[in-house]
Amino acid sequence: MITLHGFAKNFGLVDPSSMVLKVDAYLRMANIPFNRNTDANNLNIAPKGKLPFINDTGKIIADSQFIIEHLKENYVDLDENLNQQEKAQAYLVTKSLDENLYFCLVYSRWICDDTWPLVKHAFFGHLPVILRSLVPAMVRKKVKRNLIGQGLSKHSPEEIQHISKQSFEALSDLLADNDYFFGKSPSSLDAAAYGALVSFVQTTIQNPFNALAQTYPNLVRYCHRISEKYYREV
Repeated sequence: MITLHGFAKNFGLVDPSSMVLKVDAYLRMANIPFNRNTDANNLNIAPKGKLPFINDTGKIIADSQFIIEHLKENYVDLDENLNQQEKAQAYLVTKSLDENLYFCLVYSRWICDDTWPLVKHAFFGHLPVILRSLVPAMVRKKVKRNLIGQGLSKHSPEEIQHISKQSFEALSDLLADNDYFFGKSPSSLDAAAYGALVSFVQTTIQNPFNALAQTYPNLVRYCHRISEKYYREV
């Protein structure tokens, strides 16, 4: 049995991490049985210092993309019916979500002052009082430094919202009126897109980034449709 290591439920989502949701959604769409481990120590024991990672009967695999490759090779390949061009498109759009929109999400939660108190409480509210006054500021500082190194935080808030808007518009155009990005059946791209979009569309957090995502009706319907089908009992 596969065990998916992630965070606990928060922000109205089964997991506050879009990367964990990406793997979680793939497992559900592929109907692969799995357990979720939401222990608070998961991040400390993660092989690469990030979540998610899985334990597949003793084999540890970290990083959402490597996990999905493992699932494709050993369980169910949601992309098996795609042609080569569609597979290439799925890969490149997924990487855009992972390397672009993901960091806009991180910025919207960890850097924006109106959202930071919610994130601080969600991730650090369980700490003892002394640590609660020190650890959040240290971690936030590290996130800020990482976003500067990645390049996103060198832009103004308005420019970062514009970057997000371009991703939302592109996804909206690609999806059009389809149930999934490649028609009637889910692919690996749908797992990645759902993980990213639902983190903006169906979260309890309200900020300009989330409000922007919610202005695309087909993306909102897409998230609700997948949530209803695969997460109804969660």
